[in-house]
Amino acid sequence: MSVDNPTELEAQVESVQFPSKGLSLAGHLYMPANPSSTPRPAIVIGHQTTAVKEQSPALYAQRLVNRGFIVLTFDAAYQGESEGEPHGLEDPFQRAEDFRSAVTYLSTREDVDPDAIGVLGICGSGGYAPHAAQTDHRMKAVATVSAADVPDFFRSPDPEAWEQMVEQAGELRTQEAVGFPAELVSALPELDEVDDSTPTSIRELVDYYKTSRGRHPRATNQWVARSADLLDQFEPFDGIDKIAPRPLLMIAGTEAATLPYSENAVEKAGENAELVTIGGAMHTDLYDKDKYVSPAVEKLTEFFDSHLTNA
Repeated sequence: MSVDNPTELEAQVESVQFPSKGLSLAGHLYMPANPSSTPRPAIVIGHQTTAVKEQSPALYAQRLVNRGFIVLTFDAAYQGESEGEPHGLEDPFQRAEDFRSAVTYLSTREDVDPDAIGVLGICGSGGYAPHAAQTDHRMKAVATVSAADVPDFFRSPDPEAWEQMVEQAGELRTQEAVGFPAELVSALPELDEVDDSTPTSIRELVDYYKTSRGRHPRATNQWVARSADLLDQFEPFDGIDKIAPRPLLMIAGTEAATLPYSENAVEKAGENAELVTIGGAMHTDLYDKDKYVSPAVEKLTEFFDSHLTNA
């Protein structure tokens, strides 16, 4: 599901902007329909890699706002409607900073309880949100859905080719500095390029991003090639034990190729962490398929209710 016009949703939705390291980020603030005289708990939701806030974050936001939470979705810097050039840069350190900036924005609002803010990362944001939470203790509860280690996801299929991209990154920076446009890499093949030889993990992503199921004009599925040197330095789950004693919930499908990322992260995190698997779900099934999203939302509601509303 993608949402182009959030004002058509049941909840009140406002377009907002907030700064992150000098860049203005575009967000959607979802407010519960029933008014409250006291500040509410809030949740920040980050989008998938090469995605935008109108895709899976919008679906999860609509479900969670109807459970009484204020929810903020946003486009990462260099992506979607947010500022940052070259557009399409995948800067993992900026992506983590964007979560901190979103929490700062919510903390300044009179309708938000600043001591009851949680974060939810989907796919790539499932690595960036826990990374940010390691040292940002304003994030009182941390959750992920189909979490991915983006550097490893790009690196592992062909480590040699990846190393070449890292080596070329410096030259690409020089080319940009003298006026050449940023070199873009397609994260996915086109729909007509997919056949039975295409890995299942890629086919399911194409089925979401390249069809009416989840396609969005601002989700280009391209990233700036020189992002490789930034990604290569980033380890999203190293130090994840620093989140403790705050709670960590990671949700993943039993059939997801990315499941090991959540399994390994929870093992590293310690006793504060919980892994919940959704039977039969592949990675992208948790993006939008109600059969799998509904039990995930039930668990997320229980988790955030327990750790935010009773904070």
